[in-house]
Amino acid sequence: MSSDANHIAHILTEALPYIQRYSGKTIVIKYGGNAMTDEKLKKNFAHDVVLLKQVGINPVIVHGGGPQIGNLLEQIGKESKFIEGMRVTDAETMDIVEMVLGGLVNKQIVNNINQAGGRAVGLTGKDGNLITAEKLNLKNSDSESVDLGQVGTVKKINPGIVKLLDSEKFIPVIAPVGVGDDGQSYNINADVVAGEIAAVLGAERLLLLTNTAGVLDKQGALLTGLDKADVERLTVDGTIQGGMLPKIQCAMDAVDAGTESACIIDGRVPHAVLLELLTDEGIGTLIRKN
Repeated sequence: MSSDANHIAHILTEALPYIQRYSGKTIVIKYGGNAMTDEKLKKNFAHDVVLLKQVGINPVIVHGGGPQIGNLLEQIGKESKFIEGMRVTDAETMDIVEMVLGGLVNKQIVNNINQAGGRAVGLTGKDGNLITAEKLNLKNSDSESVDLGQVGTVKKINPGIVKLLDSEKFIPVIAPVGVGDDGQSYNINADVVAGEIAAVLGAERLLLLTNTAGVLDKQGALLTGLDKADVERLTVDGTIQGGMLPKIQCAMDAVDAGTESACIIDGRVPHAVLLELLTDEGIGTLIRKN
């Protein structure tokens, strides 16, 4: 037998206990960053998701789309404005957000998964009352309220439609647009939506795909197996900072609310999802219960 064949056999046998562990379980994946814009990575992701479903695992996809929204706003001559990393979303911008997230981006992901042999269904938070939202109240450093427009946070998740799709062997693909009690649409951070959905579904794992390898120490080495105490210590000493802070908080919130574990992984790595879930080493920063 060739060395290549032996290597393939080793990979398959290494994956078996993880397939058995996750069979019948839900994995929520926040899909964003380069993994959503690089054509080869998009195809890899679609095949990974279909493989998971084929072996009895239930992937639920929540996607972003910030760059695509920005591109379309630029095309119509509208400037993108951000406050503390969040897009200011007036009524006109909200229309673009819904068009891009619920239409263009969502349907591209659905199509990629279906072309790979899966059965994906695209949703926004409006479908089946999946995401009830409320306006996000942001305060600046002087404790003054900052109006971001139609930017929201999750008030309630109604997972019925997701559970129904899972039971019928479909793959839900969710755009992070919620609706308020007054019927108004809200643009919600995709990490937050993914974390809330993972918690409500009691997901076995939450995966957050990013453009970084995960949480790195001050020497650049990857850190993993972190609990709440570790996160607090690394935040205080400045190891965790900037854009990683909200992702870590999202992961911690999901774990605290019932998700078995969360992991921040590098979506620029081909087949990152499979490498994290089905290999001994994994590739990202694992966040676990205390």
